[in-house]
Amino acid sequence: QVQVVESGGGLVQPGGSLRLSCVASGITFSRYTMSWFRQAPGQVRELVASITSAGGTNYADSVKGRFTISRDDAENTVLLQMNSLKFEDTAVYQCRASILAQRYYWGQGTQVTVSS
Repeated sequence: QVQVVESGGGLVQPGGSLRLSCVASGITFSRYTMSWFRQAPGQVRELVASITSAGGTNYADSVKGRFTISRDDAENTVLLQMNSLKFEDTAVYQCRASILAQRYYWGQGTQVTVSS
């Protein structure tokens, strides 16, 4: 069975940092592109960052310079380090494993709230 499980969300003050983790099991992890998406209430889901099996990365313009995505294939884990957090970063963050256009596996999400 495939499982994608996020952790690390919580409440943080503006300017603070959080690190999200995603562990995927039941797949050949090293072959998958791993991505983080987020969705705030009343907003569309957007791609935050992704990392390919070769280690290439992409970021949304809104998080460039503040967020860093990385992967550890030995641990089937992808991380999202979030620094200099802003109010507008508040959202449910979801992890997705994908390979070509054939398979997509989503986690259930973890809440990130940036507030004073």
